[in-house]
Amino acid sequence: MEEKILITGITGFVGSHMADLLLENGYNVYGLKRWNLSRLRNIRHLLNDERVVLLDCDITDPIGTRHVIDEIKPTKVLHFAAESFVSPSWLHPSHYMDVNYKGTVNLLDAIRETGINPRFHIAGSGEEYGEIFDEELPITDRSVLRPMNPYAVSKIAQDLIGFVYYKSYDMNIIRTRAFNHEGPRRDHVFGIPSYAYQIARIEARKQPPTVKVGHIDDRRNFTHIKDMVRAYWLAVEMCKPGELYLIGSEGEEYIYTFREALETLLSMATVKGIKVEVEPDFVRPTCVPRLIGDTKKFRELTGWKPEIGFEKILEDTLNYWRQFIKENLY
Repeated sequence: MEEKILITGITGFVGSHMADLLLENGYNVYGLKRWNLSRLRNIRHLLNDERVVLLDCDITDPIGTRHVIDEIKPTKVLHFAAESFVSPSWLHPSHYMDVNYKGTVNLLDAIRETGINPRFHIAGSGEEYGEIFDEELPITDRSVLRPMNPYAVSKIAQDLIGFVYYKSYDMNIIRTRAFNHEGPRRDHVFGIPSYAYQIARIEARKQPPTVKVGHIDDRRNFTHIKDMVRAYWLAVEMCKPGELYLIGSEGEEYIYTFREALETLLSMATVKGIKVEVEPDFVRPTCVPRLIGDTKKFRELTGWKPEIGFEKILEDTLNYWRQFIKENLY
């Protein structure tokens, strides 16, 4: 049977890299974008590729969602469409639930009504764990959930409704929770790309030599986006429906604070003596001090391991923003 692989959120950070991976491996892909809201810069290199079929769909609209699912009848769905930036979720909690939870329900209902049962990957977030204490590390699939922001609540709801549809309707729901993944194309509202973007602007003499930051002492395990999309594809191919799998680079060489990431980026800058200043608007009402996961279950099943180191993650991110500034796209 011909593979019909659907990527929701193909214009985003993760979705665009997943499209690249699938095309490199000989697959054709379908991608959902919002006709009037999606930014196409992440897939500008794919816009004339005949192997990519882009369809307009806002997953918060059940009618439009049902139409595209019926048109494609996908055999695999990689669900990345989401509101993913944490900070606005305090001001827009209902919107985050509309997109992340209700949008997922719309997709799952459309699949049921179409009479198909593709392998459907729900990409969860380590942010769902929230307040984890040192003695509770590393995080496992059985760790308690203490979400610290509305975004995390919406992702928990998305994950659990997937489990409900697996149990209730025997749908092939693949559930993962991934820890921080970084690299080119991640928007500069997030921590590491924000630092890299500002450094690139400073190098181009487009802003004063000060990087503005929020809280930078939270500790994470970091994975390159190219390693992460490899993991996601292995999850779709190999993981057991209904089960929960944690994904991330858990070795000590991948665990850093955002402060350490910033210091490394500053050492890569062509301008020396750049200052760092806390911007109150960047400081969230609550923070998540530590998110370090135990990914043994996933690694033993799939054989996946990260191949790209932490410094390369930072270097690729900085060079991405340098190129965009050079092209006057920002």
